[in-house]
Amino acid sequence: MARKRALVVDDSKSARVILSRMLEKYGIEVDMAESAEQAIEYLNQNRPDAIFMDQLMPGMDGLQAVQAIKSNPQTAMIPIMMYTSQEGELYVGQARALGAMGVLPKQVRPVDVSKVLYELHLLPDRRDTAEPALSPVELDETAGVVEAKPAPPDWGRRVESTVKEQAADMRRFIMASLDSFAARIVADVRDAPAPLLEPLPPVVANQRPRIWPWVAALVVVCGAAAACAAFWSLSREDAAQAHAEVAALTSANAELKRAAEEIGATNKELAAALAANAVNPAPVNAAPGTAVRVEPVPYGEIPFDRSRLDVLRDFLAKLEAQNFRGVVKITSAAGSFCLNGNATDGFAPAIGSLAVGKCDLLGNPFEEALTSQQRQSLAFANLVASVRQRTSGAIAVTIENAGTSRTAVPYPPRNESVTAGEWNRAAAANNRVEFAAEAAP
Repeated sequence: MARKRALVVDDSKSARVILSRMLEKYGIEVDMAESAEQAIEYLNQNRPDAIFMDQLMPGMDGLQAVQAIKSNPQTAMIPIMMYTSQEGELYVGQARALGAMGVLPKQVRPVDVSKVLYELHLLPDRRDTAEPALSPVELDETAGVVEAKPAPPDWGRRVESTVKEQAADMRRFIMASLDSFAARIVADVRDAPAPLLEPLPPVVANQRPRIWPWVAALVVVCGAAAACAAFWSLSREDAAQAHAEVAALTSANAELKRAAEEIGATNKELAAALAANAVNPAPVNAAPGTAVRVEPVPYGEIPFDRSRLDVLRDFLAKLEAQNFRGVVKITSAAGSFCLNGNATDGFAPAIGSLAVGKCDLLGNPFEEALTSQQRQSLAFANLVASVRQRTSGAIAVTIENAGTSRTAVPYPPRNESVTAGEWNRAAAANNRVEFAAEAAP
């Protein structure tokens, strides 16, 4: 596979070198230019896969260079990322309006560079192969049906089997040690010289018998017995602890299975509600507001990203094919979820069987913490910015946040009989993005 190539444009040599070294660590070949004019001259003969453009430079600045590159049909398709210390939503909006994909700050971290490279398609797509104990569920982008991954294997049996094997190995080691000790004693006795095997002389009066060899042998035997007892006791304790861990894991597996069943039931009801609420786009000449598409947003995801990006791309493609002229209004609405957790560790939807009165919070802190810029991914923002230019102003796109004020499904009454699962089904239906096409008069 051919290596990707990037062009770094900056009047500061140190800034060019720092970014170049970061890019080269990812296997990307780097060319450098110290001015916008030199970069445009470079583009007359070369076609890099991406351009990193500084803003403040002598002569032509970064935004003027972006405008010049995007106005040239030969270079308009090259993605450009601003590499500058300029910041603020106003500057980011200006850069995107002229065709830049976003802004990479000068005080950049390696993780930011990696993220930008994936956005620019300079690195292959990532896939996380780690499988958690209970996999998160996601809405299927085509059918809207949610599936739960199977629970992990029963680790309790594995722990119990391992403990039993260790106990058996320990017993075999002790028996082998005792057999070896006995064999050495027998060999020493057989190899002893003849005088030692003769009858002992009679005991002389007032002479104590020599019993220390027997005491030593007794001590050795007692020590071996004590060691066996100690090993056996440890084995029994390990087995008891293993049984306790197995019982705890079995209980946890049962809880996970029950939670998975509740989530599956909730997902089926949610899929049915979403199918009832989703409306296919009406003809272009229909009355304003009748071409509407509703897409759910799982809790914890930014509204304008993932499946909503694909829906917008398909929505705009159909409108362009029909020569639509007008405004596409994109509105995000937030659901008020029954959550457990705290502000330090974060919140998560409560288990379905919990009474709604025992929830730690009713709301959507994730949605409330997002700024207007954080509500949409870079790819979503680029698609919205490019549609007006691509359609020569025939289609305009507006984005609005309705918060929790606009509900599609009413919430159940808050009493002791209502569960978190019932409440969160309504919250999930209200946590959505609406796409509406209004034809120009």
